[in-house]
Amino acid sequence: MIEITLNGDRREIAADQTVTDLLQDLKLDPARVAVERNLEIIPKTTYQNVKLLSGDRLEIVYFIGGGS
Repeated sequence: MIEITLNGDRREIAADQTVTDLLQDLKLDPARVAVERNLEIIPKTTYQNVKLLSGDRLEIVYFIGGGS
């Protein structure tokens, strides 16, 4: 297990998780979120290749539709 910070909260995750794995665990659709790791936006096309490391600080923003 490793510890990351997710949207300001500390969280323990498996040591070999990728961004895709984390989004699946959180039941978030990768097409509807933006992920920032350590102040850098991660391109959606690389989510499956980006391994999360101990101490990473992640911000996940979920897009919601709406309007008139």
